[in-house]
Amino acid sequence: MKKMFNHLKSDIPASIVVFFVALPLCLGIALASGVPLFAGLISGIVGGIVVGFLSGSSVGVSGPAAGLTAIVLAGLTTLGGYENLLVAVVLGGAIQIGFGALRAGVIGYYFPSSVIKGMLAGIGIIIILKEIPHFFGYDADPQGDDSFFQANGENTFTALGNMLDNISHGATLVACIAMAVLILWDAVLSNKGQIFKLVQGPVVAVALGIVYFLVTQGSTDWGIEAKHLVTVPVPDDFDSFIGQFTFPNFAVIGNPDIWVTAFTLALVASLETLLCVEATDKMDPHKRTTPTNRELFAQGTGSMIAGLIGGLPITQVIVRSSTNIQAGGQTKLSAIIHGFLLLICVVLIPTVLNLIPLSVLAAVLFLVGYKLAKPALFIQLYKRGWKQFLPFIVTIVGIVFGDLLIGISLGLVIGIFVVLIKSYQNSHFLHLKKNENGDKNVKMTLAEEVTFINKGAILKELNKLEENSFLEIDTRKTRFLDDDIIEILDDFKIKAEEKNIDIKIISERGTTQNPESYYQFFEQDKKEKLKVNA
Repeated sequence: MKKMFNHLKSDIPASIVVFFVALPLCLGIALASGVPLFAGLISGIVGGIVVGFLSGSSVGVSGPAAGLTAIVLAGLTTLGGYENLLVAVVLGGAIQIGFGALRAGVIGYYFPSSVIKGMLAGIGIIIILKEIPHFFGYDADPQGDDSFFQANGENTFTALGNMLDNISHGATLVACIAMAVLILWDAVLSNKGQIFKLVQGPVVAVALGIVYFLVTQGSTDWGIEAKHLVTVPVPDDFDSFIGQFTFPNFAVIGNPDIWVTAFTLALVASLETLLCVEATDKMDPHKRTTPTNRELFAQGTGSMIAGLIGGLPITQVIVRSSTNIQAGGQTKLSAIIHGFLLLICVVLIPTVLNLIPLSVLAAVLFLVGYKLAKPALFIQLYKRGWKQFLPFIVTIVGIVFGDLLIGISLGLVIGIFVVLIKSYQNSHFLHLKKNENGDKNVKMTLAEEVTFINKGAILKELNKLEENSFLEIDTRKTRFLDDDIIEILDDFKIKAEEKNIDIKIISERGTTQNPESYYQFFEQDKKEKLKVNA
């Protein structure tokens, strides 16, 4: 806990940025789910504070998830009201805790790296496409809806066409100002002094958006209408504030449909969480590994508490998590503080929040999306060959034209197909042998073929290595080494340096101590083996 407070100067600014991103998403997901707006805020607060405390993730941020909106909408109709649906939310959380107890979190290790990268890029593209209308003041679809087919009858691309007839000059102008501030802050000012790192660009952009709205209020040409602003529920008094909470109707707990919905919510929420954990760990600059079973326990507990007071089911969410990482968040304090910010602002200053233009928040999210889907990522995966690029691109297409789970499922099917082709030609297994000198000297002999299926076992052994230990990796028999395994070693390099672990690789070319890039090393090794075989 003491280590977390050492990073307050990074975590507090990051938490403020995450707060501004989370606020419209909480409201938008609640609106898209057909439930009271306050329900989304409850889940954002519980996801930040409760799940933040219980989670083992250093940079992951939790809250209501867009991927569950269709299940919630269907549940409202099937179960006969929100009070009944909340029973399913509570039970779904309990089932998630059961998944954690059964150690189902290991599933997260078996998603190929190319699919995870495709998920990140696909979500980035979706954010960009979905935020363009909000950027220009067309707010027909709530922020946070990531499905291709929208609840208002439009889809992602028809919304872009309809936007052209509904552009708001004021919303567009302030969004352009916000975008200029964000780019200037990110590209120039952040390197000019500590003050520009402490005060993040999104905070300045939001402040300018509020000032712009107040100054231009009443202007027919350049003013911003109320419908283009954040809409946080504003209670008249304490009684009306308490009245916003909804409580589950446990009288319907015997209804089989309640249990079907609960299991569906638990299954989908667990999958989304595990996917997000895998992606977040990959983006973490320190390459820390999140304990997945503990994460399922944390998310399940959060969903149970949220359901008991009228909130939506909770998952770890990639948009908020990636925003946290991009804003410099170092520990889970940033997620916890963002939850408290939501709570404080909703209770004390909801009227101030309702002065924030949605187009300014769209500009913030737009840059988040771009950083997730940079062109360099597409070039990198293309250069690595069709075995990496095909699952990557299929995942993206599935997410853009469907939703997150459709994209992941399609990418996983393609990834498995690729592995089956390679497995038909070669067997794969892992040998791990500890040196006679004890646990601090470990020898790992890689088999003829090592694929992403071996990722969980290798990652587990690497994480068990103690400080100041020595790892010897023998690849002389290896003929196929998956890019996922090479990435694990490249990611582990940072942790190895922090834990003072020396790594030696024994290959047919000789012995190499602590290579700078494992990817370059094994690419060269592969070329040498091809020459020998020729």
